[in-house]
Amino acid sequence: MKFLYIYLIIMNLVALIVTVRDKLAAIGGKWRVKERTLLLIAALGGSPVMLLTMLIIRHKTHKPKFMVGIPVILVFQLVIIYLILHYGNRIL
Repeated sequence: MKFLYIYLIIMNLVALIVTVRDKLAAIGGKWRVKERTLLLIAALGGSPVMLLTMLIIRHKTHKPKFMVGIPVILVFQLVIIYLILHYGNRIL
């Protein structure tokens, strides 16, 4: 379980850094992070901080792919976490 917490902390830090970096690149007209990469980071566990960061810095907030996709990913992840915590001993 400790590994899961460490993994989620790392993924959320990655999500924060990549989202802010992409926003700064967008402002400066520089190389951007692919949307597919941002969604992958969210799917791999970075969705809570990515969504929060997007809302705070107003990044990708006009794109339905992100404003619907990231919350859907987050809900799915929360369901998975609940199932693991609630039924984990029976499954493993």
